[in-house]
Amino acid sequence: MTGHISFDVKRVTNITSIFMSLNGKAEVRWTTRTMSRRRTRTHTHKAEIDLFTVITGNNAIGRTVLQEGAQVYPFTFQLPQGDFPSTFKGVHGRVVYFLKVEIHRSLHITKVFETEFNFSRHIDSNHPQLLAPLSGSNSHMVWGLCCASGPVEMTVHLDRKGFVPGETIKIACEFRNSSLRSATPNATLVQNQKYSALDTSVRIECKTLDSVTGEPVKSGTLQAYSEMTLTIPDTSLSISNCSIIDVNYDVLVTLSPCRS
Repeated sequence: MTGHISFDVKRVTNITSIFMSLNGKAEVRWTTRTMSRRRTRTHTHKAEIDLFTVITGNNAIGRTVLQEGAQVYPFTFQLPQGDFPSTFKGVHGRVVYFLKVEIHRSLHITKVFETEFNFSRHIDSNHPQLLAPLSGSNSHMVWGLCCASGPVEMTVHLDRKGFVPGETIKIACEFRNSSLRSATPNATLVQNQKYSALDTSVRIECKTLDSVTGEPVKSGTLQAYSEMTLTIPDTSLSISNCSIIDVNYDVLVTLSPCRS
C-alpha cells in the first residue's frame, strides 16, 4: 500500500514526531434486556479481535519544523501475510481496516486521524469445490376442504456453488403441480450473519438481498420448467475465517399455492 499524508500549514509549526500505523480488527456488540419484578436489566454482549497492527520505522520522523504551505510525506506499507477476513459492516458487528496517523507536538494534545480502506480476501472462484453443481428437491401435500387435493413438487438446480459479487445466479426449476390450485414460485438470495460474543452468546441476523417471482404453475401441470435469476450485490462477500463473525449465503426457492 502506497500513498501520502499532506498538511496545509497556516503558520510555522514544531512537530515532535509523526507516527503511522496500519490496523485491522473485528468487533461485535449488541444488548439484551431481561425483566424482573423490580427492575429491567440490560446486558451487553461483545467481543473484539485485533487482526494486525503494522508500524514501520520509516513512518516516524524526528523533531522538525513545518513551514507554511503544503507539506507532503509519502509512505509505503506492506500488508502482513495471513488469512484475514474481508471488510464487512453488519447489524451487530464489523470487520474494518484503517490507516492511523498520530501527530505529536510538545505541550499539545496528540492529533489522531483515521481513514478506512476496503480489504477483499482473495478466493479462487475456479476451485473444483466451488464449481460443483448444486441441486435439491422437495414436495408438499396441498389440502383443501379438509381433504388432500394433491402434492406440489419441485427440483432446483444451480450450475455451480461459488459466485463472486456482481454475478447473476441462474436457477433452473422443475415443477409438478398435482393439486387443485395454481402455485407460484419465488427465489430469494439471503445473507446470514452470525455474531459470537465472549460470553458465548450468539446473535443471528438474516437479510434479503434479492428476490424474484416466477410465472404461476397451473393446477394439474405434471411437468413445467422455469428459469429465475438473482443478482449478487457488489459488496457481498463471505466470511468464514473469523471466530466472532460468520457470513454466508443461501438461495431459497419456494412454490406456494395461490389463494382460492
